[in-house]
Amino acid sequence: MKQLATVALLGLVLAGCDSQTKVELTTPAQKASYGIGLNMGKSLAQEGMDDLDSKAVAQGIEDAIGKKEQKLKDEELVEAFAALQKRAEARVTAMNEEAGKAGKKFLEDNAKREGVITTTSGLQYEVVTKAEGAQPKATDVVSVHYEGRLTDGKVFDSSIKRGSPIDLPVSGVIPGWVEALQLMHVGEKVKLYIPSELAYGAQSPSPEIPANSVLVFDLELLSIKDPAAQAAK
Repeated sequence: MKQLATVALLGLVLAGCDSQTKVELTTPAQKASYGIGLNMGKSLAQEGMDDLDSKAVAQGIEDAIGKKEQKLKDEELVEAFAALQKRAEARVTAMNEEAGKAGKKFLEDNAKREGVITTTSGLQYEVVTKAEGAQPKATDVVSVHYEGRLTDGKVFDSSIKRGSPIDLPVSGVIPGWVEALQLMHVGEKVKLYIPSELAYGAQSPSPEIPANSVLVFDLELLSIKDPAAQAAK
């Protein structure tokens, strides 16, 4: 509750102010203050808290700084914060359910496309560039290039754009990758369509990847690292 109260307070100090109010943004402190308000305001907007009263926020700040008597009892504030928290949780639940339905529909349609293979686990993939190199085992470390996207095409991570492949243990990644890497041959490029249950499930690892997201990857297996060299390294 305390964290929610703090976020709401900071987020609307400046971001929700009356547009007619002139704000000085000259000193470092003023600029930093504006930045805090802007960032918190964006965060609150993303959470759907767009009906908070900026004037009431300003009044609360004024009363606290002026050490005036609270206009609401602590019990009333706790009840109000609990209501907002409950509303936010309901909104997240609804969004997660919708994302799950959309992901399921995407995979159902995608499975019908020519060239797409669906494994027993539900992982979908299509071979873009076929190769006859060695296949890694779960105990291997491999070097790969990849680009990850959501089903709407939004890129959330890309070693390709960074221009730097990564080394990773086959068994140390999301289940969809663990399975896919062991199906690939060195030199191959594939496109993966990973159900949320083989990725991050109902958890959101970052703001870039919503909960219950189906993940799409362009994946290239560059090499299998020599175990002796890895041990020495």
